[in-house]
Amino acid sequence: MLSYKLAVLCLSASVLIATNALGAVFDKRAAAFFDPVLGGGSMFIDAGNGLGEPLNVIISGLSSPDVLTLDGVTNFARAIGFSQECLDIHLGNPFSANLGDGHGAVNQSVELRQDFGDPALGTCLESLIGGNHFRVFFQNGPTADSGAVFLAVSKEEDLEENHTIVPDGYDIGRNLLVESALGTTSFSGVTYSTTAQNITGLMPAGSAGVNHGIAVDGIVTLLTVNIV
Repeated sequence: MLSYKLAVLCLSASVLIATNALGAVFDKRAAAFFDPVLGGGSMFIDAGNGLGEPLNVIISGLSSPDVLTLDGVTNFARAIGFSQECLDIHLGNPFSANLGDGHGAVNQSVELRQDFGDPALGTCLESLIGGNHFRVFFQNGPTADSGAVFLAVSKEEDLEENHTIVPDGYDIGRNLLVESALGTTSFSGVTYSTTAQNITGLMPAGSAGVNHGIAVDGIVTLLTVNIV
């Protein structure tokens, strides 16, 4: 069972996802998000080895518009305990995702790491001892421009373990991020109010095709983030 700071309402994906037929052009910002699979995409990012990692959190396209930009997501991330990578240094290749929006496979926009309360240097500690982190992708293509932000969240091991994902790390990472986001948070003079809904049916449960052979529970959490 998930334990969040606020009650989380579980809804079927069919209630939240536009059911437009394949090939249709979706109305801009007409929904919280569009199911990538309907546009030929996937709810798993490409890890570069034939396997995928889950897009297990979505920031709704119905959130405040200022949240749905690279700078906006980064500031929100800082409000919930994440920051840019240590000294802006990224090791390893970027991962890509196809969000079914007409752009095809697109590399992550940014990778953000747990900062342990220090937005300036805390991610250097995460790089050493491990912690939570996520990759950011925007659904803003010509055929499905919801404006939603898809996050691939996971908790990883320390540097000695080469930052591999901890056991059950995809579900754990999602839960930790959601718990830190719910309710009222703030950073750099911006205050956010965040609610969450759990969605089933967007991705399969289990470990088939999942990077590191780590099973996922098939739940995607939708966050609606409003600036107050």
